[in-house]
Amino acid sequence: MAAASSLLCGARAAGPALRLGRGSGARGARLILSCSASAAAPPGAGFGGRVGFLGLGIMGAPMAANLLNAGCDVTVWNRTKSKCDPLLTLGAKYEPSPADVASSCDVTFAMLADPASAVEVACGANGAAQGMSPGKGYVDVSTVDAATSKLIGKHITNTGASFLEAPVSGSKKPAEDGLLIFLTAGDEPLYNRVAPLLDVMGKSRFFLGDVGNGAAMKLVVNMVMGSMMVSFSEGLLLSEKVGLDPNTLVEVISQGAISAPMFSLKGPSMVKAAYPTAFPLKHQQKDLRLALALAESVSQSIPTVAAANELYKVAKSLGLADQDFSAVIEALKAKEQNK
Repeated sequence: MAAASSLLCGARAAGPALRLGRGSGARGARLILSCSASAAAPPGAGFGGRVGFLGLGIMGAPMAANLLNAGCDVTVWNRTKSKCDPLLTLGAKYEPSPADVASSCDVTFAMLADPASAVEVACGANGAAQGMSPGKGYVDVSTVDAATSKLIGKHITNTGASFLEAPVSGSKKPAEDGLLIFLTAGDEPLYNRVAPLLDVMGKSRFFLGDVGNGAAMKLVVNMVMGSMMVSFSEGLLLSEKVGLDPNTLVEVISQGAISAPMFSLKGPSMVKAAYPTAFPLKHQQKDLRLALALAESVSQSIPTVAAANELYKVAKSLGLADQDFSAVIEALKAKEQNK
């Protein structure tokens, strides 16, 4: 397996990251690097070590599966052990705690649902930090706020290990297809070390400088996405109410300047009031809440996001938390019915 891991894990690795430029502002200069996974791999670019993966939900399971399918030596853990079974069938190993995974692996990835879970798995009893030591790396691909990411990073680096935050842009299908976008920040040598693994799981990656910048970028991206979905939902309902075919609206939008894959993929299901979960609504609302806190920390007004957040909260109260975030349209329907 070690030879296969060294060869196949690096088969899609990209070359050196492209230097896009430097930005300056209140938080100082930021070096921004990006790279496409489609670039040719230089000789020896593969990752030959053992990879840990903590958290096997909607996103984590397909990400870990892609590493296994690329020939990587992967050890997994999940709170509900049965979720590990499909990965064990693919050849993964299992350890009973995050600490055991981290201890047995060279680099450990974590994909958890929210800041509290991310902190518990990294820093709690039998957490990953307890298995860390110099030479090891911890890559948190969860969506959390900057303060949480910095807290986790401090616990990891206090052990002598390296830390990289790497939240992803993309939902279930991109995770399955290895087409995620990694928004990384933290230890640059660790970023370069795990680049072949990121390229197995994603189509592009950005290095954004200090810990916290990756978290902030992800929250801004998801803030825009959540607001777009609310506006799209309003458009679908308005088109139907004035006698237009909402399916035609989806087609018109898909051919114009505001075309977005999200609208084309989710629009037809939304018209049928079907919301197969790719990105749970509860996670979208969590990200809006964190984005609002981020904006408050720098005195930035984001009224559209604040209004969108209230609609997602209404949708959660309607029992739609585990449905896809496109189910926010039901909150708008409920407001109409309650007039």
